[in-house]
Amino acid sequence: MDSANSRVVVKQLQCSVQTSEPICLVENNSLKRKCFASIGAHEIFKPEMWKAAVTELTATASLMFTLTTSIIACLDSHEVDPKLLVPVAVFIIAFLFLVVTVPLTGGHMSPVFTFIAALKGVVTFTRALMYVIAQCIGSIIGFFILKCVMEPRLAYTYSLGGCAMNGKGVNSSIKPLDALLVEFACTFVVLFVGVTLAFDNKRSRELGLPMVCLVVAGAMALAVFVSITITGRAGYAGVGLNPARCLGPALFHGGSLWNGHWVFWLGPFLACTAYYVLSINLPKEGLVGSMENTIS
Repeated sequence: MDSANSRVVVKQLQCSVQTSEPICLVENNSLKRKCFASIGAHEIFKPEMWKAAVTELTATASLMFTLTTSIIACLDSHEVDPKLLVPVAVFIIAFLFLVVTVPLTGGHMSPVFTFIAALKGVVTFTRALMYVIAQCIGSIIGFFILKCVMEPRLAYTYSLGGCAMNGKGVNSSIKPLDALLVEFACTFVVLFVGVTLAFDNKRSRELGLPMVCLVVAGAMALAVFVSITITGRAGYAGVGLNPARCLGPALFHGGSLWNGHWVFWLGPFLACTAYYVLSINLPKEGLVGSMENTIS
């Protein structure tokens, strides 16, 4: 009798083990699917995502080449204070590129905009990763072309237009922590002014694409103007706002551009994190809407 009971128990255990394995496999597969879906892994197989990444690469390469040549041309001009021309150049060029690329890819052309877009759920993390890789490659291509065509004297004098904290032949420089604070503050201003509007679907439709691009480009130009005037450091090239823009010159020119290079990555990403925390706590209804409700 005991042996018969033991055989029954063994069979029950075998059955329970056999039936639990498929359940575990289903649960594991379901968990994996949810994980992959949460990061947008399915976009790897979508041609549209790769087309967008190639567009980001092309746009970033073109932007780096055009923007840097314009900035160096401003600085090398015979104006009394040529650095005041730089924000104007930044505004015009940024506006033109934004108008063209926003309808195509969102007009990121910078890991900063891509990172905050991923945090806000505008793009998946998979697409964000592809965008950042494309932007870095685009920066490398753009500055490679620039290095090939630029006069060696200009490339040396202006460090190939890189993100420098202590320029050539200049004794004064900015401390890394000060540069980090400037990078954080200026990037946060761009996000608060530009991205808040750009990610607001209702207001973006009301204002239209050109006006939204004007606001974002204006915020970028304002940040550049503040950074190159308030510090008073002749060797400081100003705020980067775009880590990919700082990567290309550092690879091809090297030298002092690697000093404090981490600042131009850490500062913007800290600003993105701070802005994200603020953005999820912004009021849903503006002051104007509240006043209208009160009057009515």
